[in-house]
Amino acid sequence: MKVVVVGGGIAGLSAAHRLAESKRPGLELTLLEGSDRFGGTIRTIERDGCLIELGPDSFLASKPWLSDLAGRLGVADRIIPTASTHRGAHVVHRGRLHPLPDGFLMMAPTRLGPMVTTSLFSWTGKVRCALDLVLPRGPANDDESLGAFVRRRFGGEVLERVVQPLIGGIYAGDPDTLSLKSTIPRFLEMERRHRSIIKAMVAQRRTAAGGGNGASAGSGARYGALNSFDRGMETIVQALLQHLPVDTMHTRTQVAGLNRDGRLWRLSCSDGRRFDADSVILALPARNAAELLHETDMDLYGELASIPHTSSAVMNLVYHRSDVPHPLDCFGFVVPDVEERKIIACTFSSIKFPNRAPEGLVLLRAFVGGARQQDLLDVDDEEMLRNVREELNDLMGIEAAPRHIALARYPDAMPQYLVGHARRMERVESLLERHLGLALAGNAYGGVGLPDCVHSGEQAAERVLEMAKDDSC
Repeated sequence: MKVVVVGGGIAGLSAAHRLAESKRPGLELTLLEGSDRFGGTIRTIERDGCLIELGPDSFLASKPWLSDLAGRLGVADRIIPTASTHRGAHVVHRGRLHPLPDGFLMMAPTRLGPMVTTSLFSWTGKVRCALDLVLPRGPANDDESLGAFVRRRFGGEVLERVVQPLIGGIYAGDPDTLSLKSTIPRFLEMERRHRSIIKAMVAQRRTAAGGGNGASAGSGARYGALNSFDRGMETIVQALLQHLPVDTMHTRTQVAGLNRDGRLWRLSCSDGRRFDADSVILALPARNAAELLHETDMDLYGELASIPHTSSAVMNLVYHRSDVPHPLDCFGFVVPDVEERKIIACTFSSIKFPNRAPEGLVLLRAFVGGARQQDLLDVDDEEMLRNVREELNDLMGIEAAPRHIALARYPDAMPQYLVGHARRMERVESLLERHLGLALAGNAYGGVGLPDCVHSGEQAAERVLEMAKDDSC
């Protein structure tokens, strides 16, 4: 059984590892990556003693697939949680940083006292938010935008001042177009089960506190539920590479064509090499997978090519601590679109995780772009740096030049789960049934987080193994 995995990001690596882990007799595995390195957006570098993440810096512990993989690879003991202090976020409001009320998670408060005293919302906005406690359940729609759900439950202020920037930081998307069902379905389930989102979240916070689980501590994202690795996220990539046979892995191998020839899949590469396979896993961005399937299945091509993506950039900046007037008493801040700033968020990396910067230095991560600010990416690196420094000066009082800078751009890297995405995935699954030995993996289908990508890769591997088993029968 010959299997070719196309794409060496975390989804492709996880698929390849699961295939190798199966120890299926006669399995011949090939992993093809078009760039010069494996790992995709996961990339950790060191500068002046600072551990810098050019891509994602953490993963949700509540989704078990990455943690389970780390255990099987022998690196589970290197998983670390966020720092136990300063688990909160600030929000830019009228040109100043305001603390998000303690206990305000994603879109709703879990503590009423801080919500009453905060200056982030008007009294009208606070009363409108509190109406969630008495509002009935919404209509049983098949799908609803995240923005529509928040307006319905909590009002426009909560959406504009908190939810939009938080969602923009996580999904690089617009909540008015993103599907609630496909992005944060737990809130939909809360409404169905408890009616009031606030009541459901308060109950969850008390349960977590009673069990000694700090996952709900702080404000903003669920910072207590985020983990990383002691030497950065690339730890998991290196562990995967060490467990895969070297002769199966090929970088700088761009697949240019994919065709079905009888029972075999034939892959042609831009350098002239060709590979035949019984099964193929396309662990690629949806648009790239679509291009390869153009001649094989126009319906599948159309579904995959229709998944929109947004672009973003991450700029890491290292400063002397004495050059940063801000007290750094939180994990960072988010910027609402209505503020018309040139960044969408900033993470205080050296506060969020231990050992990210040596004593006397500060590591910050600024984010640019997203669905509503794509035009800010149409500048060169120098202008982007000027824009970021201007914002950090205005919001945090940082006038000094950074000691080090590390910029990474990610064009069309974040798929957008628009309203109707779940239905689209049902159609994709149905279309895949036409093609024996074909599977898809990546962040465009069932979740954008790293654990979701691991799960997607492992599911794709199980799919081709099961199809081969059924075919042999």
